Amino acid sequence: MLKEGMNGFCMALADSVPGVSGGTVAFIMGFYDRFIGSIHDLAFGKMGEKKSALRYLAKLGVGWIIGMAMAVVVLSTLFESHIYAVSSLFIGFIAGAIPLIIKEEKESFREVRKGILFCLIGIVLVAGITWANGRIGGASMDLGQFSVGLAVKLFFIGMIAISAMFLPGISGSTLLLIFGAYIPVITAVKGFLSLDFSYLPCLMFFGCGVLAGAMTVVKAIKVCLEKFRPQAIYMILGMMMGSFYAIIQGPTTLEIPKAAMNLGNFQILPCVIGVALVAGMQMIKERSEKSGN
Repeated sequence: MLKEGMNGFCMALADSVPGVSGGTVAFIMGFYDRFIGSIHDLAFGKMGEKKSALRYLAKLGVGWIIGMAMAVVVLSTLFESHIYAVSSLFIGFIAGAIPLIIKEEKESFREVRKGILFCLIGIVLVAGITWANGRIGGASMDLGQFSVGLAVKLFFIGMIAISAMFLPGISGSTLLLIFGAYIPVITAVKGFLSLDFSYLPCLMFFGCGVLAGAMTVVKAIKVCLEKFRPQAIYMILGMMMGSFYAIIQGPTTLEIPKAAMNLGNFQILPCVIGVALVAGMQMIKERSEKSGN
């Protein structure tokens, strides 16, 4: 119970911030296949498989909920006031995670001809959406003011964001950031936890989108990882590389926009801490594997 809870807690901390994926954490810490398999079994498995998956995901979910609640309370303020430090931290996290994923999936990365195109697609997909969002200009969403149009938009954003959570690449929070929904959703969750129920209708539609995305996308991800693993892994790598651009542009999407990250406002210490966090997770994984043998 404690191990699964800590795994969920670490995933939540990653999922709550732009640029880092809970899937990346699961991949680095060695429980990604079980995580995806459990979600798949819960949706499509037999009764015995459903029960086993539910027990595992419930333990994981307890840690995730605690981690997300703590992150929402702290990060909604931290992200606004220390955007460059936070962004530098996650650049370090992703930079540290990429070589570890290449090491874990060395067999897949040997299939360069099969995967290089998908790597480029991943880069273009993330960078292109980020670029387009910056040109379109995301209007500030007020989730305390319900409307049908906003509810539909939040439903589809929830579907897309949860899809990213399952991939060890771009994070759901990065996609929320790209679509201009990160701060509004964080603010709404924080407001709801403070018993402001004006946010509840919009959060319900967002939550329904998350559930719909989880049920439909996990099947496709499982099939791709099983039958087209080199292509899938290369695309994940491309999405991680493209997310650097999304993080760099992150300050421009704040309610009060700030300049994009550059060498002048990049902070080396948080970046080093991000790399160290990944290295620490890898050490925990290796120790766990040794103790299990």
